[in-house]
Amino acid sequence: MPTNNRVSANERANSFSESIEPTDLLIAGAGMTGIALALALADQGFSVELVDPQTVDCEKLNATIANTLDDLPGARVSALTLASEQLLRKLGVWDALMNTRVEPYTRMFVWDGETRGEIGFDAADLHEPYLGHIVENKLIQAILLQRAVEHGNIRLSFGTRIKSVELSQTSQQIVLDDGTERHCALLIAADGAHSPTRRMVGLGTHEWDYAQHAVVATLELNESHQHCCWQRFTEDGPLALLPLKSEENRLVSLVWSTSPEHAQALVGMNSLDLAGAITRASDRVLGDIAEVHFAQSVPLRQRHAQNYVKTGVALVGDAAHTIHPLAGQGVNLGFQDVGALTDVLIKARSLGESLASERVLRRYQRQRMLDNLRMSAVVQGFRQLFTPQSAIVEYMRGVGMRTLDQCAPVKQHLMLDAMGLRGDLPTLLRRPV
Repeated sequence: MPTNNRVSANERANSFSESIEPTDLLIAGAGMTGIALALALADQGFSVELVDPQTVDCEKLNATIANTLDDLPGARVSALTLASEQLLRKLGVWDALMNTRVEPYTRMFVWDGETRGEIGFDAADLHEPYLGHIVENKLIQAILLQRAVEHGNIRLSFGTRIKSVELSQTSQQIVLDDGTERHCALLIAADGAHSPTRRMVGLGTHEWDYAQHAVVATLELNESHQHCCWQRFTEDGPLALLPLKSEENRLVSLVWSTSPEHAQALVGMNSLDLAGAITRASDRVLGDIAEVHFAQSVPLRQRHAQNYVKTGVALVGDAAHTIHPLAGQGVNLGFQDVGALTDVLIKARSLGESLASERVLRRYQRQRMLDNLRMSAVVQGFRQLFTPQSAIVEYMRGVGMRTLDQCAPVKQHLMLDAMGLRGDLPTLLRRPV
């Protein structure tokens, strides 16, 4: 069992002897998914170590969060579903997150820039208070880490990374680049799309380039965002304006997927010219954009691991799968991985099974791989549908969108899926009965 975290967090993170006590699980990667998984398993009595190359001053997390809130919202955000909200509630962090900067959105409006097709979604149609929440990634990560620092079953090892791994049926031997050695029953890779751990253990991926970059930025408006997510399909790619928590509701997060050349040209503009380009591309749906902050371009690439597991190791989150941001499901899929793997490991322990067993771990893979592939296929289908087409195809696309907008049962079905309120969800993501 890891030492109690009441001692200095920095000492726990960086000052271990050569004879470190083994843990049930070692998680590589202290991003949102990795920390959430650590908390989910630690709350069930598993001993967990989090390893991450970033250097974090765990004693100054409150100050870090306060400084973040003093600045404008960052450009990297997530649209949390109601299922992800349930996970964060059960991990004991939702209330703390709500005390930072969280924007509930009640409506979503999607329209085709090349036709007159449009669809509107409203939480009121489902008798729900909202469809989801827009939250900055760094705030989610910081709030999760705050609780991990205080958890008696979690050991934090920041400022170091995995150097080598030797897998076996019972105990995984891991050497870190600081020269120390670890032993755990199960190694979990949660270290992102380029996962060094995934490559180290020999789990391959299927990959292809979307031939698009996402331009992300924080925008100041002259009008209210109306607590609505706005998405226009342009001939270059989808452009989304996501509402952010702010005075007078005049901040939004931009996610504009376009060609690499266009993205480079956009981020190379001055703020005034970029604001004008976004205003025109968004059909002035929120009026003229007043100011652009933190604009950057992010390459988009599809990745999906050929296998999520092998003896002694499992992949979660972006280490297992990445998809196009147009559906806003990236972190939500990762949180579903967290819930599914937690359920599988709890059951294995209750049956006296080895956590390292590939037979056990394949239960997790069966639960998550098909769902993740299905979501990937849906997103790819939407991308193909909204690329430039012949006049007749574009006409039918517009007719289809308008017809769907009038079909309440189908729209409600789509909303329930997008909100994470349908299907056989993992225990941690289910609403209380």
